[in-house]
Amino acid sequence: MSIPNVRSLVSGLQPAAVWSHFATLCEIPRASKAEAPLREALLAWAQARGLVCVVDDAGNLIVRKPATVGREHSPGVVLQAHLDMVCQKNAVSSHDFSRDPIRPCLRDGWLVAEETTLGADNGIGVALILAALEDDSFAHGPLEALFTVDEEAGMGGARGLQSGLLQGSLMLNLDTEAWGEFYLGCAGGLDVNVQRQGQSEPLPATWQGWQISLTGLRGGHSGVDIHQERGNAIKLLVRVLCDLQRQYPMRLVSLLGGSARNALPREAVAVVALPAAVIEQLPNILLAQQQALRQELLGVDEGLSLAGEACPVERVMAQAEQAVWLASLHAAPHGVRRMSRRLPGVVETSNNLGMVDLHPNGGACNFMVRSLLDQGGQALADEIVSLFALSGTLAEKSGAYPGWAPNPDSRLLTVCQSVFQREFGVASTVQVIHAGLECGIIGAKYPGLDIVSFGPTIQGAHAPGESVEIVSVERCWHLLKAILAEL
Repeated sequence: MSIPNVRSLVSGLQPAAVWSHFATLCEIPRASKAEAPLREALLAWAQARGLVCVVDDAGNLIVRKPATVGREHSPGVVLQAHLDMVCQKNAVSSHDFSRDPIRPCLRDGWLVAEETTLGADNGIGVALILAALEDDSFAHGPLEALFTVDEEAGMGGARGLQSGLLQGSLMLNLDTEAWGEFYLGCAGGLDVNVQRQGQSEPLPATWQGWQISLTGLRGGHSGVDIHQERGNAIKLLVRVLCDLQRQYPMRLVSLLGGSARNALPREAVAVVALPAAVIEQLPNILLAQQQALRQELLGVDEGLSLAGEACPVERVMAQAEQAVWLASLHAAPHGVRRMSRRLPGVVETSNNLGMVDLHPNGGACNFMVRSLLDQGGQALADEIVSLFALSGTLAEKSGAYPGWAPNPDSRLLTVCQSVFQREFGVASTVQVIHAGLECGIIGAKYPGLDIVSFGPTIQGAHAPGESVEIVSVERCWHLLKAILAEL
């Protein structure tokens, strides 16, 4: 069965301009650090409409649209979203994020990418801004569109944004994922990168290689979904390997899991070597482990699957190196460390063991720490560094970025809430999100910038199956125009 291209798929959806722009984003690959083709396409689009454009040294694109007649003295508004997307796919997918377009489908009022991420995070925000730049049907003050790069892989675009470049005094960030909520604060974060060199050894005589795959987990956003207690494929497979080495002679060859620092790992694969007699028992051992883990994750991630198959092996990890890696990864923290006492129901500090790549000669792994309190994130990161220091393993903190402190006196928030109540007849809510937004970094470069964030309803961001609610996109477009006209 042929899959329709995204442009024909969304041709009947409203608002047409927003969905047309989103189709363009689906057609042009836009992995983190590879946004240049998309940025150049948007630059050409804006210049063809006579809009003033700037590409800064970090690769961010700024597009300026003049105020409509009579609104020249209204406060300038920055509309901000990031161009890149998290590139995740199921193991069975042949999708190549460097060249293939995203191919979603429509299902029960949602646009869904079944085998890959959709890129609604933050493609819908970008599409809303592009639609606002080309729409001359409503009055507004001076507009600036700030399209940042490299958000998902370290917020490089926001970090590199120059002070004094933006002219507006208000900013609407369009990178949150729950319709009806205005966000006024977010977590900061940092990475802990671990590396260790090792020494390989020959495969023991008569031993055989076996690949063990743990798949079927839901994954998700390491900030938004961290409190859901979904399975972490790396942590779970490490548990399986630790059980194996306690009961049988086993040598680790490799361990590969996760593909994005800010996504909950859905899949992990290990290659081990075992005596032939143990290999014969392994299918039953894995089946028992699968049943136990499914019971443990009942109602959360019971789709977990453990499978094994023979594979060729020549070298194995040295015994001492295997002990260090498995013990360290087993002991390493993952998940919610502390819930906020000031903001009930909001995660304060968490950590995601997002990626691991071990081989006979060494390996590496990455932890992404988030916290509403900068000192809380630093303390948890220091614990991880200390854990690996016990074995002489190099672990370094990097990429720290500040949280976005809430401003309860925000004039922009007051306007947003008033417009929402007027246009939709119900009250909005105000939230602080545990995920990282660029607002804190941009706000630090532009003191006094009044910032509010909102967006449509997106589910499953950072994981295959990501979806966006179609009606919420239409409501966001209506709200955006109404806020800009009010300001």
